[in-house]
Amino acid sequence: MQEISKSYTGMTRIAPSLLAANFANLQADIEMINSSEADWLHLDVMDGVFVPNISFGFPVLKHVAALCKKPLDVHLMIVNPEKFIPEVKALGAYMMNVHYEACPHLHRIIQQIKETGMKAGVTLNPATPVALLADIIRDVDMVLLMSVNPGFGGQKFIPHTLEKVRELKAIIQRTNSQALIEVDGGVNDETGALLTEAGADILVAGSHVFKSSSPAEVIHRMRQL
Repeated sequence: MQEISKSYTGMTRIAPSLLAANFANLQADIEMINSSEADWLHLDVMDGVFVPNISFGFPVLKHVAALCKKPLDVHLMIVNPEKFIPEVKALGAYMMNVHYEACPHLHRIIQQIKETGMKAGVTLNPATPVALLADIIRDVDMVLLMSVNPGFGGQKFIPHTLEKVRELKAIIQRTNSQALIEVDGGVNDETGALLTEAGADILVAGSHVFKSSSPAEVIHRMRQL
């Protein structure tokens, strides 16, 4: 599997979100992802407790993993995500992403994820300050900033996210961290351009990709941002 780092490509990395795919014909959408220029496939797991919605569980993810040829970016919007580290590893996931707000013992969980060989990411909700990551930024491989309130797709982008990206970038540079910055929520060509200018490395796009008439072309265009 291709290692993805800041020097991987001069282009913006794109991680289409499966949440917006057509679940009545999921195989076709995954085959589109496989043949596209998408860098990762973003998988949002929701439990109806941490966020007010339920998405899909590991039986569905096993089928997705068997079909998808792209690295899997698994975003757990759930309570007690550490309980599912073995299941995420069994999928062959590249990145396991847990919420800061759901992990009172975040450092321990990050280490547990890394011990499996996966990359470890931490996600912040819109109201959570990036300054709270100062003591762990050197230990994580990626920070995902939610630019909408998590739980539902198709929401409007929160403009303050741009300032959070710039602030997080400054923390990363000051600490010599190698963490990547990913942003999810209301991402399209317009907001994506602003985010990459602010310092984002990876853009998660759901509805903007899967609801378009030519998803592969949208992915190609967004990688040029």
